[in-house]
Amino acid sequence: MMKLRHTPLSIAAGPVWLEALLAHSPDTAGLVLIAQNSVGNHRDSREAHFAKRLQDAGYATLIFDLLTHHEEARDPDARYNTPLLGQRISALFEWLRHQPPLVSLPLGLVASSTGSAAAIRAMAKEPMTVSALVCRGGRPGLAGMSPLRQIACPTRMLVGEKDDGLAHVRQAYDLLTCQKDWRVIPGTDDFFREPGALDLAATQAAEWFHQHLTPIPAAVDAGDGNSAS
Repeated sequence: MMKLRHTPLSIAAGPVWLEALLAHSPDTAGLVLIAQNSVGNHRDSREAHFAKRLQDAGYATLIFDLLTHHEEARDPDARYNTPLLGQRISALFEWLRHQPPLVSLPLGLVASSTGSAAAIRAMAKEPMTVSALVCRGGRPGLAGMSPLRQIACPTRMLVGEKDDGLAHVRQAYDLLTCQKDWRVIPGTDDFFREPGALDLAATQAAEWFHQHLTPIPAAVDAGDGNSAS
């Protein structure tokens, strides 16, 4: 089992700083970003539990808040501002490009709630950044028709059988033109609160990443005599 180092982070996103927790090891198979709509405890929360299951599967994880403490306390509509949240995910992509230990890792992304729409908006603008996406319920349809059609990476949607918005999620799924997969978690809603539901969702997310997060080949040294003439 990997020995992971946990590092709290503050990541700049425009005029605000977003709190995050990186769990990383040099021998990781890839990095999975986990977008969190609420500001919560990164070490003892549902997202932390989900991240632990991905870590057990061999991945580094980065849980990051899409909102600040001030926004969550003072602006109840902020979590529905998917253009703003999408910009914050784009800011995270930019931050990652400047992190030498992380930049070469294949990248996965897990999003839920309105973060699913935010992730799709960000990825539509940078289609080569993420190797695989998992939407854990959520409201991906809020991204809009065009961003959904622009997603390029393999995308799995994990939905609860009792999700009241299931039909809307399916409409968004049907708009995807990328490689895609639809999985229903029985007996649960969009929060996956029933015993075992979140673990099953994490297992199916890890399976998707095992299929689609492949190591990025190292650049060939132009001076090694192996380049084509």
